Amino acid sequence: MPRKSLSDTFFPFSSGKVKSGALSLISMRFSPLRQPLYRSAGRVVILTTLALIFAQIVAAQYGRTGTVSKGPRALALIELAPSGKARLIPVTILYNGQFYDASVYKADPVPMALESGTIYEGERTGTSQGLFTVTGALQVRNSWVGQGTWQPKGAAPPQSRKAALPARPPDEDVEGPPRLRRPSSERPKPTEPTLPPAQAPAVAPASNPATPPAPSPASADTDHPVLRRGKPLPSPPQEPAQASSPAPVMKGAAQTVRIFPAISDAGGPEPMPFTYDLKPEEEQQFRQKMLALASAEVEARAKRLASETIEAAPPARPARRGKAAVKAPQPSFDDVQLRVFDLASNNEPVLVLTAKAHMPQRPATTATGLQYYVTLVARNDIYGELHKVLVDTTDNQHMDVEPRLELVDAVDADGDGRGDLLLRQISDAGSVFVVDRVIGDQVRTLFQGTLE
Repeated sequence: MPRKSLSDTFFPFSSGKVKSGALSLISMRFSPLRQPLYRSAGRVVILTTLALIFAQIVAAQYGRTGTVSKGPRALALIELAPSGKARLIPVTILYNGQFYDASVYKADPVPMALESGTIYEGERTGTSQGLFTVTGALQVRNSWVGQGTWQPKGAAPPQSRKAALPARPPDEDVEGPPRLRRPSSERPKPTEPTLPPAQAPAVAPASNPATPPAPSPASADTDHPVLRRGKPLPSPPQEPAQASSPAPVMKGAAQTVRIFPAISDAGGPEPMPFTYDLKPEEEQQFRQKMLALASAEVEARAKRLASETIEAAPPARPARRGKAAVKAPQPSFDDVQLRVFDLASNNEPVLVLTAKAHMPQRPATTATGLQYYVTLVARNDIYGELHKVLVDTTDNQHMDVEPRLELVDAVDADGDGRGDLLLRQISDAGSVFVVDRVIGDQVRTLFQGTLE
């Protein structure tokens, strides 16, 4: 069947069967509209061209995009000691496009992120470092911490791994690493323990370990997302009072502890690196530019604090003729750390500098012994110019109202293939985690924890 043309659809009487007089009448009626139609068509072409150019610019700006993970997707922090012993600190859980605090999400009493059998993949700037299997959870000063076994990437699995892990459901791939998953509606029945008669303990029927406890209303609900595999954990033990809390800044021998993010997501994307390769001379240029920006921020804060003091410094005397003006004091930096990321895989570097600074002491000022903290995030455009994205400056005497930011690493928090900045906000009251996304010259906070 031949297809109808556009003219046949709107003007069915304009076919060859109609008389020429009718066609002339149509031409007379619609000829005055031709010029406006041509102008409108030209505008449409121009707007379409501009839209295509804008789409190319946006694609170059934001780089790789993907489908956000449906979740649940858990983000945590691994603390790995030199001895190989590791523990896990939950950060956030993404479910249905919403971020939740993983330290309290679905806690009954153990948070869902720390249920036994959950496996996290440790990452360093998007590169896999190994697997962490949760085997237990405990409370350290009202904060949940996961205990488990750490298997570095490339290392052979231990011989007792199968016996130590919970039983796998029949529908799970044995070869692949178990991660976050929904539980099956059919749960395996518990097996009766068999012990020799001489070793069988005499216990009451109510305390028989083979008899499972009655499920609570929360555990009977199979619709809510879970991150567990195997049997649920018993009531977690309380750690002794002398145990140390997961402090954000570790001193002494604990400085050798490695800290990096970890992801647990059954259906999420594979890890991909967010590193930006630099030559030594390029890194030195970036370092000088970032330190110049950080110096200006520290100087501005020092001037503001000096103006707020009761005993302000006397005004500087004007320079005499023939003598050069006295240069303003410059801050000195230490513990400078510069990280360069390619968060969107568009070859556009995002720079993060964290440092401590000191200003030269003046006898007339009362602000003595101040240590400044600066965290600066900047984007380098195609012309080599830096654009400030995020600036955070504070000092050791105002940490109660102005916390400082500490960079942890770049991580794909929502599973869309883009890198986000995982930061730790430290104040006198404690520390919380923050996940920020760099979008052009701005930053969007995806998640920020709260102190209990």
